[in-house]
Amino acid sequence: MRYLPLALLPVVYAQQHAFEAQQQEPWAAKYGTQTDLGYTGPLSYSHLPYARCLDDPSTTFDIAVLGMPFDTATSYRPGARFGPYAIRSGSRRQSAAAGYALNWMTNPYTRAQMIDCGDVPISPYDNALAIDQMETAYTTLLARPVNGSASARTAKLARDGVEHPRILTLGGDHTIVLPILRSLHQVYGPISVIHFDAHIDTWPSLGGITQQSKVTHGTFFTLAFEEGLMSNTSIHAGIRNKLQGPELIEHDEEVGFELIMADDIDDLGTDEIIKHIRQRIGDSPVYLSFDIDTIDPGQAPATGTPEPAGWTGRETKRILRGLAGLNFVGSDIVEVAPAYDNADITGILAAGLADDFLALFVTDEPPKRQVKQKRTPTDEL
Repeated sequence: MRYLPLALLPVVYAQQHAFEAQQQEPWAAKYGTQTDLGYTGPLSYSHLPYARCLDDPSTTFDIAVLGMPFDTATSYRPGARFGPYAIRSGSRRQSAAAGYALNWMTNPYTRAQMIDCGDVPISPYDNALAIDQMETAYTTLLARPVNGSASARTAKLARDGVEHPRILTLGGDHTIVLPILRSLHQVYGPISVIHFDAHIDTWPSLGGITQQSKVTHGTFFTLAFEEGLMSNTSIHAGIRNKLQGPELIEHDEEVGFELIMADDIDDLGTDEIIKHIRQRIGDSPVYLSFDIDTIDPGQAPATGTPEPAGWTGRETKRILRGLAGLNFVGSDIVEVAPAYDNADITGILAAGLADDFLALFVTDEPPKRQVKQKRTPTDEL
């Protein structure tokens, strides 16, 4: 026992040296920890922890943010491969520490374990390979065990009765939804889709010179329907594109969609649009797919196929809040092409919308915010 103090000397010296080193560091002594500001630090969505989740099977989460930088199936202006970067950049002022949203009356970041899983390394040369890479990546992450910090939401919907994580995907052109629906179908069966877009994206897939050329950002829903991936209870919102003829709307109905036009917001208002979407979806597992061209190009110019006379960001965010409590199993925001942006306004708006998607994942009902009215002398008369 008399040699015990001697044996502990190296430990004591090491601790003393570490203490002295810490005391000698001017920054730590004067300012504390090195924290990231809104415009500094590694680029992840809302400053979430970042990991290459596909490389490490031990990385688990309740909700993952995943980039899919794919844009080689566009019909007009390309550039959405830079969408994940633009949306993350637009989210720099967002963070978990300051994530309480007044309109939602909650901080979604405190209600689930969230992580930014980086981007899927997608081939820019071979679309068939790229589609498989996206499906494989999504399937891999969808099979991860959840951390359990979010309330059980998906087990009752899944075929295996097991809770699965939810993924917020940053596109990328809209073609990315086809491999995502293929992956989700393995877990949940046919999926209902709430599709915010200026375009119906149910163009017939006939006429391609090759089999792969049939897969585009305007045909993917038709292909998903032909593969049996979707239920017959899907719905569009914000549509305003021109068509070759009314027969395409008949085809759209066959694919399983109902239609809410952009102009309907003037006649119905946001509350009726919310009511119609909720009635259409019911209790089915539902995927939310959001094309940024839903928003008027005056507020979101950075997209490949802009259409005039769209909804505003405020109107759209109000509709999204009204959808809380539906059985969301995943979501995306797509078609952000920052080369056409001005002062990052599209990326910032897309990041704010994605923040709403996270809230939809963790809330059970729409927020009931009470507006306090200030009393006036007239009220007392």
